[in-house]
Amino acid sequence: MRILVLTAPFLLAGCASFSPSSCPAGLQPMTTADLYFGRAMAADSSVSDADWRRFLDEEVTPRFPRGLTVENASGQWNGADGVLTREASKHLIIVLSGAPDEQTKLVAVREAYKRRFHQESVLILEYRTCGSF
Repeated sequence: MRILVLTAPFLLAGCASFSPSSCPAGLQPMTTADLYFGRAMAADSSVSDADWRRFLDEEVTPRFPRGLTVENASGQWNGADGVLTREASKHLIIVLSGAPDEQTKLVAVREAYKRRFHQESVLILEYRTCGSF
């Protein structure tokens, strides 16, 4: 977390100067959202692979049908109780289309996960990049 805090001003400075002309030939500006979903739950249980697949099918895919990427991850964080939790996680990557309702959809995905799996938080990072399909 300390690294993120220290690098955030530099990342934000880069976002401020990003323009379509910054992309190499053949690539276009895009916005990507990275979401991190912890899988640890209370009482030494966790979100199973089947639970995750059902969540993806019911909550994420209907909102972002154009496509996405999911990776297994491992993370740690301090919750509101101050306890360090190390846990398996899912890293969801979505290249956004620019549709006006996408922010609402991202919030809905985060809130659905927190509610369904009793999570305190879901991390989201958005950044501008260059890409092509």
